[in-house]
Amino acid sequence: MTTITIDTTQTWDKVFPQSARVAHRKVTFPNRFGITLAADLYVPKDADNQLPAIAVSGPFGAVKEQSSGLYAQKMAEQGFLTIAFDPSFTGESSGFPRDIASPDINTEDFQAAVDFLTAQPNVDPDRIGIIGICGWGGMALNAAAIDTRIKATVTSTMYDMTRVNAFGYNDEMDADARYAMRESLNAQRTADYQNGTYAKAGGVVDPLPADAPQFIQDYHAYYKTPRGYHQRSVNSNQGWNMTSALSFANARLLQFTSEIRNAVLMVHGEKAHSLYFSQDTYKQLTGDNKELMIIPGASHTDLYDQVDVIPFEKMTAFFKKYLA
Repeated sequence: MTTITIDTTQTWDKVFPQSARVAHRKVTFPNRFGITLAADLYVPKDADNQLPAIAVSGPFGAVKEQSSGLYAQKMAEQGFLTIAFDPSFTGESSGFPRDIASPDINTEDFQAAVDFLTAQPNVDPDRIGIIGICGWGGMALNAAAIDTRIKATVTSTMYDMTRVNAFGYNDEMDADARYAMRESLNAQRTADYQNGTYAKAGGVVDPLPADAPQFIQDYHAYYKTPRGYHQRSVNSNQGWNMTSALSFANARLLQFTSEIRNAVLMVHGEKAHSLYFSQDTYKQLTGDNKELMIIPGASHTDLYDQVDVIPFEKMTAFFKKYLA
């Protein structure tokens, strides 16, 4: 299997401080579409045998130097070998054109991360879990529905990117609005082809309009300030390709969620504008190893990096139980 050689930044350039309890290094691995994924690998410094492992990605439009790396490092402090990876076409991972997303390829990214973890000599291949944050929560559930090697899945502040792209927030788009959206996106495809470039949708709005909804203010406070800004983050900069939404608007990412037999923990903030995604998806899950945890008073982005809000103790107990 061929891995494309890519250059990765070797200096610490995360938006969170490095832990003295965890060893860190960069790794790469291929997915089955021939794209090489870049990841940060975190290992507890006192580890001396095969460990349970966790792959982490998200939020949608973020990079591994942001929330996913924080989650991965925190879980490594709890005794897990972890990786936080950049999805295909973004960050330090390969793939062209840049800054696009795909429900199929990005689900495969999680499975490729599992491939990588199963091959590590210090990983127990029968004890692998995943964490998906924001839009990668939906991708994580889709991966768990198809990949039986994933023994436990955590979603945090989960988005169903196919639902929101097809129907808008709170499913407010009717058939005429959806048709108009498709007309606009396909006109953009024509323009992109003729121009030989891919127009960007724009990242998180900046400067922030005075009348911006609270959740846009929350995104701005993370992606556009020193709290969470990163030079390789899609949302921190020029955003996704405008036509990236097409593959999501005509798909059903969570169609087989009810068939997940392994454990799932869904975490969401009580005040999050996106809470309905987790509430509705949780109703589709079956079995007595599924749980929805709603964090009182928390917003969508509180679960990106607020370590006093993110329930790491709960996640640790969950993974220790189901990756035993």
